[in-house]
Amino acid sequence: MYKELILILMGGVLVNNYVLQQFLGICPFLGVSKKFDQASGMGIAVTFVMLLATAATYPIYTLVLEPMGLGYLQTIVFILVIATLVQFVEIMLKRFIPALFQALGVYLPLITTNCAVLGVTLNNITDGYSFLQSIISSLGVGIGFWLAMVLFAGVRSKISATAPTKAFQGLPVTLIAASIVAMSFYGFAGIVENLLA
Repeated sequence: MYKELILILMGGVLVNNYVLQQFLGICPFLGVSKKFDQASGMGIAVTFVMLLATAATYPIYTLVLEPMGLGYLQTIVFILVIATLVQFVEIMLKRFIPALFQALGVYLPLITTNCAVLGVTLNNITDGYSFLQSIISSLGVGIGFWLAMVLFAGVRSKISATAPTKAFQGLPVTLIAASIVAMSFYGFAGIVENLLA
């Protein structure tokens, strides 16, 4: 049981990283990764929303939608739940951590439409996870999202200290760097399974 939970957790962080392997949540990944503090704050906020969204959507699906034969409404219902949770997080950040609220700016409402948050809630149902497995999966995916944000913020700080040729300045060098970081995560495939064998 514990090995399976560790495998789910580590799979979400490294092997099936939603940003670098499945390309979900690219907008905040590219938009908020210029500074370490902003990237870390966004990663923590997304992780928090993923955990809350999973904790809210799993019971709604298993106790309400599925028994009533309304499973086909899961995407719409999940989007509404996630939007509500993001509004809650936005209010809490504005009240308790105003500096982070200001730093995240327009990207905070984008968590509502962050496909990584919706993706993890839908994939937990599709993969047939229990409630505990779903929470662990969401935690792993959230940590993986945070890790990708922080690593890429470091890469972008190094890029900004260099002077690429004019053709590569701005978005082109950012996308090339993102692809190199994503390729590096392919090296984790198979490692987690071998460690737990």
